[in-house]
Amino acid sequence: MSETGKKRLALKIILPILILAVGFFAFKSLIGMKKAPKRQQPPQLGALVDVIELQSKAHQVKVHATGTVVAEQEISIVPEVNGKVVWISPQLVGGGLFKQGETMLKIDASDYQLAVERAQADIARAEVALRTEQEKARVAMQEWNRIELPNKGVPGPLVTREIQLQQEQANLTAAKANLKQAELNLQRTIIKAPFDGRIRQEQVDLGQYLRAGSSIGTFSGTARAEIHVPLPLEELRWLSIPTSKNKIAGSLAIIRLSTNRQAQWQGKIVRSLGEIDTGSRMATIVIGIDDPYQLEKSADGPVLQNGQFVEIDIFGQHLEQIISIPREALRTGQQVWIVDTDNRLQQRPVKVLRREQQQLLLESGVDAGEKLILTTLSGAADGLLLRPVMREQAQ
Repeated sequence: MSETGKKRLALKIILPILILAVGFFAFKSLIGMKKAPKRQQPPQLGALVDVIELQSKAHQVKVHATGTVVAEQEISIVPEVNGKVVWISPQLVGGGLFKQGETMLKIDASDYQLAVERAQADIARAEVALRTEQEKARVAMQEWNRIELPNKGVPGPLVTREIQLQQEQANLTAAKANLKQAELNLQRTIIKAPFDGRIRQEQVDLGQYLRAGSSIGTFSGTARAEIHVPLPLEELRWLSIPTSKNKIAGSLAIIRLSTNRQAQWQGKIVRSLGEIDTGSRMATIVIGIDDPYQLEKSADGPVLQNGQFVEIDIFGQHLEQIISIPREALRTGQQVWIVDTDNRLQQRPVKVLRREQQQLLLESGVDAGEKLILTTLSGAADGLLLRPVMREQAQ
């Protein structure tokens, strides 16, 4: 191959390589001159929280408590005379009902009827003796008046028989008193219900000999019942409790069975027992209930039983313009969480006026219109960005 041919061949090989090299370096230079795009920061969304708007409104204090049903009236059935039982009412059993004046049982009255007759005879004898003595006194005065003696003066007690008359009058008075006692004892052979009530327990049988003063049963009134309710001392300030001095109307109450909350009774506070339990440091108030056994209404359904455990809601003072919050909204350290105008968390100390079953009544620390956070956040701190979602409040 000639020299010229060799040069041409070398040029064909080298020229493409040079072109590629120049293009590569030019491309790198252009890439190096181009600026990198700016990175976009993601928007800050904040923590999602449920909130409610605080409202200031009137509120009636409601005290929730439990108590025990007791009879307002309860007596022992005690005979006042001795004797054998000759008749017993079919209702004289546990749970039996009596109206006031109905006969419970009868004691053999034979001896007491005889005592009445003897007392009547004693009165008749005393009346005869008194009339006889009065006649003797009249005759003695006639004799005295017929005797004409100078300076005879006034008749003495031997003439007027004053002492004898007083004695016979006293005998007649005693005989009449004995008759009253005999008649009273005769009446006492029939034991009657002193008020409307039911037999709580009885221990008497037909033919049994009873002695005066021995208890034969327990009788409880049915017209009214009471509930003894122990309460912490701080709860008493919210309630109206009548005393012998103030005569105010007691706070109203709703009573329910723990086993059947649909059944309920209305009552009101009638008094306080006036003492504090040394163990629990609690005071006991008494709530009165009319017709607790629903005997007047003749209604079907459950009735209260003596000794029964019940739940009570007592309606106390009316408070004006008070802010209440759910119990779970109170945080550690007596604080609540508020959403400020920039949607950031603000920890706020509050003063609790009263704790109720489902809510807290606040005395200070927040204002109406502010947004209260209900959601629990881990690591919550002042200034934390939030996304509040308004929750509908129960009325």
